[in-house]
Amino acid sequence: MRSDVIRTYKTLHTWTGLLAGMMLFIGFYAGALTMFKGPLDRWAAPPPAQQDQAWVGPERWPALIEAVVRAHPSAAEGFTLHLRPDEKNPLPLVWQPGGRGRDPGDASWRATLDAEGGLRAGAYQPSGMAELIDLLHQTGGIPGRGHHYFGVYAMGVVCVLYVLALVSGVIVLLPTLVKDFFALRPGKNRKRFWLDAHNVVGITSLPFHIIIGVTVIVFAFHDQIYDSLGKVVYGDRPLFQAPPAAGHDQPRSLDGLVPPARLLATVRDHDPDFEPRELIYADVLGPRASVRIAGEKPTHMLRGADRGFVAVDPYTGAITNTDYMPGHENTWVDLITTFFALHFGNFGGTWMRWVYVLLGLGGAFLFYSGNLLWVESRRRRQRKGQAPVAQRRTTEWMAAATVGVCWGCVAAVSAAMVAGKWLSGWVVDINPVYLAVYYTVFLGSVAWALWRGAARAVAGLLRFAALTTLMIPLTGLLALIWTTGPVWLHTSPGTLAVEGSALIGGLLLAWTAHRTARRVHQGPKDSVWGVGPP
Repeated sequence: MRSDVIRTYKTLHTWTGLLAGMMLFIGFYAGALTMFKGPLDRWAAPPPAQQDQAWVGPERWPALIEAVVRAHPSAAEGFTLHLRPDEKNPLPLVWQPGGRGRDPGDASWRATLDAEGGLRAGAYQPSGMAELIDLLHQTGGIPGRGHHYFGVYAMGVVCVLYVLALVSGVIVLLPTLVKDFFALRPGKNRKRFWLDAHNVVGITSLPFHIIIGVTVIVFAFHDQIYDSLGKVVYGDRPLFQAPPAAGHDQPRSLDGLVPPARLLATVRDHDPDFEPRELIYADVLGPRASVRIAGEKPTHMLRGADRGFVAVDPYTGAITNTDYMPGHENTWVDLITTFFALHFGNFGGTWMRWVYVLLGLGGAFLFYSGNLLWVESRRRRQRKGQAPVAQRRTTEWMAAATVGVCWGCVAAVSAAMVAGKWLSGWVVDINPVYLAVYYTVFLGSVAWALWRGAARAVAGLLRFAALTTLMIPLTGLLALIWTTGPVWLHTSPGTLAVEGSALIGGLLLAWTAHRTARRVHQGPKDSVWGVGPP
């Protein structure tokens, strides 16, 4: 391969990576955490009161639905019937007043029946911790309001650059791919070691990165793509075909609802391997009444983050749509489902989710190390002989922004989790606190890095990220010791895994801070990562 071709693709790889790297670090780090959104939310939210632990079986579900809709008419717009209890859903029926037009800060409601058949319902505030992390994953940390965040479109553009960086990086590495594939050469030449690690992570995880890059582009411009293809693929048929609208002489009545147990039996007869988890009712008393039965099928990819769906008419019991039922999709929907599943990692069970966690963290390392390599390359290009060099202001800013954005994001996510748990006992709506704490810590970290410079800020930011992350298991330990304190103890495997993972992550960050501080004081003084004048 000609050297001028290599130089061209190396330039393309460098600049597309630099332009996209910091947003992608946030997206990949947050994306790794979203693989376990459920445990994160359960850790952040207080466990339900013991007296609320009252579950009703299938034979009482019709009575529960009727009691809720009669007592709370707004629930008829839509509610979810959970089929089994867990720490997140201690009561079977949940709804959100206001439906799709509700404010995210509004409380949700959940209900059950007592032993005498009386309705027991109450409002509660769902945790928004996992939603904040997912929003960071989707937008790269760019704040916004409304359904269509500017950050989503920005992330789509960033991923176009990201795919270009992937392709050009592979082309640059091709001439030395066999020789340098698994080469990790530690020693005095730290730049060579970082480049080796960057290449190993990039090449070994290349299929994953191509999948993520392409699927994010599809998700970001989802509406535009669907509007174009919808007329060709679906025509005028909606994705979920609701039953025909009832006439004025056929009013809907709760007495005509098919019992949920019969709906589940119909779905079970259609596909015995499909495992229902919840029934999602919509417009129960309206002309377009429908119910989606969400469930799992471990041997198939799923349309949702962790669920597939089958649509059923709640008044006839007939199955109306199986396009998103695992194993029953048509060719076009199967293609779309594959896009979603490969991005969400919702196939292969829990072990595959852990694989996606490691791949996501590896991706974050890829973008961080890429920026570090560019910064160090500037110094080597400026050097003439053994004379020290004076770093350009742009190089110093890039280094400072890299450590501020990357380690500020890590510290801010951990700080938001800890602050939300400690303050939830005193704040009515804790969800705005998550946002406030995250952006305060994140922007403060970026400002600190730009003010102090990369070398003087990086070790402190790493220590701060380690401290906030270690506060997660420490908070759990305090809840165990201080049983009457303001924080609560969770003992489920998922929430304990959150604290165990944070403990490992915090210790790794502390070790990294120690090694980085040593490099700052012992490394070349004319490097951006060294202290003192050149």
